Amino acid sequence: MFEISQLRCFVAVAEELHFSRAAERLNMTQPPLSRQIRLLEHQVGTQLLERSSRNVRLTAAGTAFLPEATRILRMAEEAMFTARRAAKGEQGSLSIGFTSASGYSLLPELVSKLKTRCPGVALNLKELVSTNQVEMLNSGEIDLGIMRPHTVNSELESVPLVTESLMLAIHEREADQWPLEPTMECLHGKPFIMYSPFEARPFYHMLSERFAKAKVIPDIVEHIGQVHTMLALVRAGVGVALIADGAAKLKFEGIVMREMQTEPVHMVCTYRRDNDNPVLQLFLREILPTFHPG
Repeated sequence: MFEISQLRCFVAVAEELHFSRAAERLNMTQPPLSRQIRLLEHQVGTQLLERSSRNVRLTAAGTAFLPEATRILRMAEEAMFTARRAAKGEQGSLSIGFTSASGYSLLPELVSKLKTRCPGVALNLKELVSTNQVEMLNSGEIDLGIMRPHTVNSELESVPLVTESLMLAIHEREADQWPLEPTMECLHGKPFIMYSPFEARPFYHMLSERFAKAKVIPDIVEHIGQVHTMLALVRAGVGVALIADGAAKLKFEGIVMREMQTEPVHMVCTYRRDNDNPVLQLFLREILPTFHPG
């Protein structure tokens, strides 16, 4: 089989129709150039160039071979650049798990930054609750998880991503019954839509701890795993709910949002320490440190 270097020599001579100019173009002397052409013709099994003391011209076989040789050289260069981009994380794929709350503003900003930096990267986005993200990170099914702080094993690393205010979602017809700056104590005995202890375990435990600390016992009417369902129930007048500020950007008509006077909540990105995906490494090295959500 012929070599890429032989094709490169043939294309140079075919385009220049002059051995001396082709040798100069390739930064080599004429004898090794002529030897490469002879080796190529031997591999192909036919003469590609006719030489005389005065000129060089393509044979019929050479004329047919030239566009194919040019195409192979172009493909070889593209393969080389593709490999280099993949090694740098500029090409390849990244599988990202994200909570529904992060999908409203946080995820789009991260995706935009990554796509601007590496337009050749393919993204596989999966909406998952935090617990499922941890499971899929452990099994290697996703590269990166955007989630609430979660208890993880030593194989996983979590990095703070954003801090959000906690918002109280109230049906607009009940807005006058609630203070403009509500506290956890305001929720005592009130119909409340709580997060599921299974699907939304981190938020469930976080709110349970805050209620216990404040000695507040809300009247929990539903346990729900997804934010948009909670907001739909608020709009239906079932009760109030506590929503992170990022998710509060999901506008529901008939709902009033008021900032809670309590500690903020956090979002982190989590990944396996041993994940050597170059795209993930580029994200951690270049995108994450510069991320400042609007």
